[in-house]
Amino acid sequence: KTGNLGDKVTVSREKSKIHVSAEAPFSKRYLKYLSKKYLKMQQLRDFLRVVAPNKTAYELRYFNINEDNDDE
Repeated sequence: KTGNLGDKVTVSREKSKIHVSAEAPFSKRYLKYLSKKYLKMQQLRDFLRVVAPNKTAYELRYFNINEDNDDE
């Protein structure tokens, strides 16, 4: 919810990117957990996944649902 994070955590948006900066200790794993929880509540977890492209960031990517299945 809006305002529950206080002054120590700021969330900003720039076009299609969302930046979360925290002054207090805030683990990357906990941010991933919250992202997955939010996606599940919005029923988007089946379409998006949380991926770490580098050591300090996460990205939301679509699942590749157009894979060629050789088992059929």
